[in-house]
Amino acid sequence: MRHLKNGLRRTTATVTIAAAAALALSACSVTGAPSSAGGAGDADSGTVNALFMKQAGYTEDDVKEMIEDFNKEYPDITVDPTFVAYEALHDKIVTAAPSGTYDVVLMDVIWPAEFASKGIVTDVTDRFPDEWKQDMLGGALITAEYQDKFYGVPWYPSTKLFYYNEDMVEEAGYSVSDLDTWDGVLDVARAMKEQGIVEYPLAWSWAQAEALICDYAQLLGAFGGEFTNDDGELIINQGPGVEALTWMKDSIDEGLTNPNSTTFLEDDVNKTMASGQAAFSLNWESTFRDLNDESISKVVGQVGVSATPNGPEGVRPGVNGAMALGIASKSENKDAAWNFISFISGQSEQEKFVTSTLPNWKASYEDSEITETNPEVFAAAKVGYDDGILRPQVPNYSQVSQIVQLEIQNALLGKKSPQQAMDDAVSAANDVLNG
Repeated sequence: MRHLKNGLRRTTATVTIAAAAALALSACSVTGAPSSAGGAGDADSGTVNALFMKQAGYTEDDVKEMIEDFNKEYPDITVDPTFVAYEALHDKIVTAAPSGTYDVVLMDVIWPAEFASKGIVTDVTDRFPDEWKQDMLGGALITAEYQDKFYGVPWYPSTKLFYYNEDMVEEAGYSVSDLDTWDGVLDVARAMKEQGIVEYPLAWSWAQAEALICDYAQLLGAFGGEFTNDDGELIINQGPGVEALTWMKDSIDEGLTNPNSTTFLEDDVNKTMASGQAAFSLNWESTFRDLNDESISKVVGQVGVSATPNGPEGVRPGVNGAMALGIASKSENKDAAWNFISFISGQSEQEKFVTSTLPNWKASYEDSEITETNPEVFAAAKVGYDDGILRPQVPNYSQVSQIVQLEIQNALLGKKSPQQAMDDAVSAANDVLNG
């Protein structure tokens, strides 16, 4: 499978189609300027407008505290943060690019190919310290890398973890060891439903959005599949891709998955678990913090966390959901922006917020004082980061993702069979990739 192994291994095969698309796009920047355009500005003063997302990872309060820490070192730099939902983040970056509205933008691991080839973000390879390449986790390091250049600073590694209500599992007559495989999870879920413990044991982020691709990716990997072949063409209409989707649809038909999952994003899943209306879910690392927050959760102390369960192939890859901070090409204050993103991505600053999100830095995982602040998540993430499945790394990823989202939803809603939905997804997506 096209996974990251031990946080270091990644796909090295050249994706011919993606490369060709990148060359074509690089000739015509959507910003009207090469990626290095714009003023450097004053490194120690000015205003940095930064675009972040609202949900998952660091909270808005975390970011504001980071800004306060930054201002102790750089008192003459004003950082003005804007927070939007993840689903709005990509388009907000693209539409704001020509006007230079933002100096710093938060990027998902799936966007650097597009943003770099279109000149939306700046090549920061010359700024990137050599020691970072040794000191950062490999899964984090590649977050903003494209064609051997860096277009941002990794902010944090991430993957979806498996959350389970231990009290419900015990009430159903099972133990945590019974949840090691997805088949085992379904067995426990059936018992919970039959005993009336919870009506719908499983909740998922299966709305027609990127969240759906992330959940599907982890199941695809567990079934031994991958998104593309070595030529960069989608192959999810073959065995594992269809088997994973069939498994998803069957869990709805059997009444084990909450049917509202087809409208849920991660926050909805979080709330469903927190209210005690679900026993199992996939979600990001910060979920454990939320489920143990008495102000928003009714299941404090009841929830456990692990890496995603094993699939029929005996593998349990987590989707690579790392994020990075890039400098917009039209920024007039690039030096100050660099100071800001390198500061809040630094080891000492990240280690202050490990209950929200885990650090980029290898040394943090060897420091017991750090890991003990969030031991359950550190233990689960260490396994999850060990073997991560990548979504297709192509410049036109957003188009491909939207096609796949639509067809997965068609299958989940019973509009098409899983095989037909995946056949249609592959046909339409490969037309985009070959176009």
